[in-house]
Amino acid sequence: MDSASVGRAVARALDGTVRAVEELDGGMVGGVRQVALADGRTVVAKTGETPLTVEARMLRHLGERGLPVPSVLYASDALLVLEFVAGDGAHDGPLDAGVQRDVARHLAALHDRSADRYGFPFDTLSGAYHQPNPWTDSWVEFFREHRLDHVARAARDEGSLPDELYRRVSSLCADLDDLLPHDPGASLLHGDVWANNLVVDDGAVAAFLDPACSYGHAEVGLAYCEFVGFDGPFFDAYERVRGIDDGFRDVRVDVYALYPALEHVRYFGADEYGAEVDGRLAALGY
Repeated sequence: MDSASVGRAVARALDGTVRAVEELDGGMVGGVRQVALADGRTVVAKTGETPLTVEARMLRHLGERGLPVPSVLYASDALLVLEFVAGDGAHDGPLDAGVQRDVARHLAALHDRSADRYGFPFDTLSGAYHQPNPWTDSWVEFFREHRLDHVARAARDEGSLPDELYRRVSSLCADLDDLLPHDPGASLLHGDVWANNLVVDDGAVAAFLDPACSYGHAEVGLAYCEFVGFDGPFFDAYERVRGIDDGFRDVRVDVYALYPALEHVRYFGADEYGAEVDGRLAALGY
């Protein structure tokens, strides 16, 4: 959808007059535009081929549980209109220590929100890809079948993951009963916290964007943050609030970080991210 079409769609959705439409960065899956309305409002409009009602439902779920996210103003499968949240601009490099500590504070509070089982009320999306979330009593079963094996099999079938790496992932999956806790508690996970999915304003997080929600072991969220480059300030701040078990640093960070590593292989190919998968597996002895 081009900018003129987006402007017309937003005008219809919000029953207003559009003054200007500006393309924004961040549309890896679809298009993202800032839209100025004649009544003074500024909103963000997202378009894409994936059903945007899924993102809207995830944002509402997170917002109702205290995480700062943009308000959903309108949602259909083809158009999502969000509150515009002002920030300092794009963050291409590492986040500074103060922002990392603020992210840790928010995620620690989010991880205190829990469910009785692992999964989510509905299947979600991780970027463009389907993320299955059937309610499951066993954490090991959920992470094996609906995370590692799901994404590894898809990446192999699409030709992104070499057979040798797939066999090693499968061997690890067979041993997850010995590597993961069976019932660690089901925490609410944002699922995709990295610099470009944060709106930062004056050194604090104003909004979290583009979730890939589920209820699972809180350490999955920590491993994702480690995978994308969060370091000492984040982990120190999180540990002060919720604690971090030694087994996470010794073993589970590599198990859980395999999921985003495999997703990146699926998106970008093994030439770019195969070494990341290989390294995590090797660290675990596979």
